[in-house]
Amino acid sequence: MNMHVSLRALCVALVVARAGITLVAADYPMSMVAEVTAKTATTTVTSKVAIKIDRPIEESRRKRVLDALQYSGYQNSLNVLRGLPAIGTIGVESRVVDIKFAYETTTDAGRRLVIVADRPLFFLSAQPEQNRAGYELTVVELLLDRAGHGTGTMSGAARVKPAGDGNVAMSDFSGAAMQVIVR
Repeated sequence: MNMHVSLRALCVALVVARAGITLVAADYPMSMVAEVTAKTATTTVTSKVAIKIDRPIEESRRKRVLDALQYSGYQNSLNVLRGLPAIGTIGVESRVVDIKFAYETTTDAGRRLVIVADRPLFFLSAQPEQNRAGYELTVVELLLDRAGHGTGTMSGAARVKPAGDGNVAMSDFSGAAMQVIVR
């Protein structure tokens, strides 16, 4: 399923920076445990996901990733992302991947945090033969209040591309992003 996200995932930072909205001065390192729920017509799966962010991405590196996506496409942006140092981790009990992109902006209620890992954390699909090629990112978007609690979405395996309207089209391997709760 393709989802057009209003500059979630990777491009939220570009529009926010152009609009002059300031970043949140959050305390880093930041650690949280999120409850992630995936639902189908017949099954609901809930898991805990540990997120640790040492620091947000530097502006110059954020711009390199966004420019690569916009001007050179997904594969080149993935190459740029993979060349960046890890700034945190995201994981479930049996697997952990490095966070390479963490960017937050202020909202009326608190902050919006976009997290991207350069490897998939997990593949969920009702079709075991589904081709995994190209689904190489983990993407999390959280809307957090001032106390650090909130909700959001997560894709354990995703790919992105420019949508042509200034947005990003994100395709999630499972067909729909999972719901996240941070308490």
